[in-house]
Amino acid sequence: MKELTMSQLILLLSVWRLDVNAYGVTIRKELTRVTGRKYPYGTLYSLLDQLHKKGFVAKSIGDPTHKRGGRRKILYHVTQAGREALKKTRELQDIIWEGIPKGTFIQE
Repeated sequence: MKELTMSQLILLLSVWRLDVNAYGVTIRKELTRVTGRKYPYGTLYSLLDQLHKKGFVAKSIGDPTHKRGGRRKILYHVTQAGREALKKTRELQDIIWEGIPKGTFIQE
């Protein structure tokens, strides 16, 4: 299995959650909402490119809009391979966290 970094996992889940509305601006807003951090666009597109190279997201070109001065949006979609990677990542995390009650914090 091609493993996902935490950043890739959060980004891939954001794209999945946004569904047909997943493009740069909305993905960045979702990442900020989930993590509380603003991702620079360079970081965002670098992560999207990594996921695209792994085959976990696909790109498509949206229709031009007047709001964007006629420019088209690049839309992102989670692929079957991406959904499988999410499933395997969740299964691995479930195994890792097994036996540790939710809400329990490890103390030194």
